[in-house]
Amino acid sequence: MKSFINKIKMAAVCAKVALSNKKAEGYVDSGVKILIAVVLGALLLGGLYALFGDTILPTLTTKIQDMFNFAG
Repeated sequence: MKSFINKIKMAAVCAKVALSNKKAEGYVDSGVKILIAVVLGALLLGGLYALFGDTILPTLTTKIQDMFNFAG
């Protein structure tokens, strides 16, 4: 019986410590951080896709064709 009472007291102390914790990290904070990371990643990938599609790949294609059409 004494062991059971000690377990109940230990559970009460653990609950009190958990409720008195003043840490400001919650589910909403973590969700907002993840959402910001996803949005920034999508913007970065979109920018890279636009850069490669419009600027790099057309010039790369012409340079490769010029290299194989070399008559020297």
